[in-house]
Amino acid sequence: MPEIEVTGGPVPRGDEILTPEALAFVAELQERFGARRDELLDLRRQRRAAVARSHRFDFLPETLEVRETAWSVAPAPEDLRDRRVEITGPTERKMTINALNSGARVWLADLEDANTPHWGNVVGGQINLYDAVRRTISFASPDGREYALREDGRLATIVVRPRGWHFDETHLFVNGRPVVGALVDFGLYFFHNAEELLRRGSGPYFYLPKMESHLEARLWNEVFTFAQQRLGIAHGTIRATVLIETMPAAFEMEEILYELREHVSGLNAGRWDYLFSIIKYFRDSGADFVLPDRNSVTMTAPFMRAYTELLVRTCHKRGAFAIGGMAAFIPNRRDPQVNQVALAKVREDKEREAGDGFDGSWVAHPDLVPVCQEVFDRVLGDRPNQLDRLREEVSVTADQLLDVASTPGAVTEAGLRNNISVALQYLASWLAGNGAVAINNLMEDAATAEIARSQIWQWVHNDVKLEAGTTVTGDLVERILDEELAKIRDALGKERFDEERFAQARRLVLEVALADDYADFLTLPAYQVSAER
Repeated sequence: MPEIEVTGGPVPRGDEILTPEALAFVAELQERFGARRDELLDLRRQRRAAVARSHRFDFLPETLEVRETAWSVAPAPEDLRDRRVEITGPTERKMTINALNSGARVWLADLEDANTPHWGNVVGGQINLYDAVRRTISFASPDGREYALREDGRLATIVVRPRGWHFDETHLFVNGRPVVGALVDFGLYFFHNAEELLRRGSGPYFYLPKMESHLEARLWNEVFTFAQQRLGIAHGTIRATVLIETMPAAFEMEEILYELREHVSGLNAGRWDYLFSIIKYFRDSGADFVLPDRNSVTMTAPFMRAYTELLVRTCHKRGAFAIGGMAAFIPNRRDPQVNQVALAKVREDKEREAGDGFDGSWVAHPDLVPVCQEVFDRVLGDRPNQLDRLREEVSVTADQLLDVASTPGAVTEAGLRNNISVALQYLASWLAGNGAVAINNLMEDAATAEIARSQIWQWVHNDVKLEAGTTVTGDLVERILDEELAKIRDALGKERFDEERFAQARRLVLEVALADDYADFLTLPAYQVSAER
């Protein structure tokens, strides 16, 4: 028997989730698959080192047969066939209820980028999901308002996003080693809810993030196969949607679908993480891979257009759904003018996706559900999806996927300031336990914060000049950082400004944006800081 140790503190109702049987199941997952996860992370490092030498990437010659032969993924279950609007958000209790009630077809219950993996959030999120699956969830806010699930309409289908393969859970150990965070999140949810979901006519559905190769998809497929067998659930019951949000994964879309073909329903264009991945992989590849201000990089940039066109083509070729990217705008009901402009941009974005053949798309706020719904209703009509649009005219090359140099825009001081301010505010919030933060009417999560700090790193280490002619240096970043910190202090006021937390956030920004050794994920050093508090 493996030795299981829980080092996290007590969480209300935590004993309902951290049962001996559930922990034993998670421990078995760790014993069987943890070592292979470690090998795959090492392969990531080797691949990135090769890119640093060659400044190139290409489709895999050894998997050509997979790309050229006929096969398809398993048909989707009934409650995943129409995905025209999906809402994303953390598994905080009130947000869980609002997401399920939103009118969206799917709720991405986020245990990853929109969630800070403090132990209370990890276990508390599982409690909220447990109650949501059984339709017993409710919430009373401090101001007296009560939240409950609607009874006058369809609730969103739950699709859970566990953490990526790179993240370890340092509050749960098996044989003296931390358990892979993805196995904790998947294992606890599947153990407690798979049978109940099936009894209610649904199933255990997952969004898989941050994968970089079909070998990582193969590992997930092995986890699914074992988990179903272990708990007596029919093979193929699990359904996954894979986020194509890393540059290497964009070159292996068909292979990823193939590895998961008995358990997969679609791919998602994880646009923000994809931008982060492009910067991350080619951060030291010279001027051709330096992007302008992040807010000026739109989905019409040639390399982003190639990525989304290839995704739709690949999915529909194999009978899988293509799900569009997130609209990050957060409506401000007190500023109709700002809303009008932003909603027009959201509508334009969703019209492009629906017109390109996507089967649905993401929003971050319930007020955006009707906008997305209207756009896709107009294109889909009574059809649940657009799987019949094969997009056979699309042909995308490696050069097109890597054509970063054709992206219009400039590197400006305003863009640098915005990156620094967002990184500061997001990390301060993350350390406080909030992984999804509204900043300047945009929903910022770990993906967008990663873009911000990675651009700073790339601009500094490539001696990039601002539009006005000033070179981006570490000294310039530190000066602007302190200026932006002062603005945040003034805006929040003395009572709301947490001196210690922002001091920690400042140190983290300097670490992940300026250090010679680039941190693969900013959340890893941030997680270490939060564990020490």
